Amino acid sequence: MLCGMTQRFFLPLLSGAAGLLMLACTPSTDLPLMTANNPQTTGEGESLFQQGKEAEATGHIKRAIKRYDQAASNFPFSPSAPQARFRQAQLLEQTNQGVDAFDAYQKFLVRFQASNLYSAALASQAKIAHAAADGSIERNFLGIHSRLATDKIVEMLGQVRDNAPQTATAARAQFTIGRIYQDEHNVAKSIAAYRQLVRDQPGSREAPEALFGVGVVLTEDANRGNRNQATLDLAREAFNDYLTQYPTHHRNVEAHQLLANLGSRELQGSFNIAEYYYKTGQFASAKVYYHDVLKRVPSGPLHDASLARIKELGE
Repeated sequence: MLCGMTQRFFLPLLSGAAGLLMLACTPSTDLPLMTANNPQTTGEGESLFQQGKEAEATGHIKRAIKRYDQAASNFPFSPSAPQARFRQAQLLEQTNQGVDAFDAYQKFLVRFQASNLYSAALASQAKIAHAAADGSIERNFLGIHSRLATDKIVEMLGQVRDNAPQTATAARAQFTIGRIYQDEHNVAKSIAAYRQLVRDQPGSREAPEALFGVGVVLTEDANRGNRNQATLDLAREAFNDYLTQYPTHHRNVEAHQLLANLGSRELQGSFNIAEYYYKTGQFASAKVYYHDVLKRVPSGPLHDASLARIKELGE
């Protein structure tokens, strides 16, 4: 009796499971079987590719771009799919559709990594991204041309970097991200981009420039009115790190000069603070900063002026 009950209980479950399995394994009739061995899809893909070539040969570039896109998007396993996508990107680039060309190259790089056209596609994509960074590629909205948004340019450069990790192409892209933010006076993002390059590719050609750039960004921030002493301390630290890590780099002399300038700036800053406290009657605080000046320099105008003040205050 128990055996009969067990059979009545499990047989419907098994039948349901088998049905679900058959349903899951049944190919959809709405989608083509995109396999290299499927003659139908291969033939359709090759046909679209040939239509693209014919349209291009007769000067119908828009139609050619469309056919190449269809061949690569709908039939990515056909033999001509890599060439179709690559040629689509080239035509977009040649007709000054830089952003669309960049996206087409990105699709190629993601999908056809084994193609012998990969290096050429990567080089072309990087060229477009750097042109965008330099302002050569513009956004056209209702006939009004304007520079691409910074976020878009940084996104493009980030894709170039990620498509070729640990290469000269990646280093240049990451350095350009830092430079863009530096030009926009975005201190935090510029420093973060430069430091990421130094951390990820310390041996790259751009790494010394990036670490030097950190010090420059902080110094420029101080020049624009940031009176936080920590900014100058961080700038000094960046220049010293640069000199330590890259002692033969061609900007070493410049770094030493900038460090000397930072020292002079701090010396003048300490004296200015001391004078402020002196003039407001906060003599104890004034003495602290006058002594700081004396510790920093053994002689000179600021040294002599600080010494005179200290004597005046009864020391």
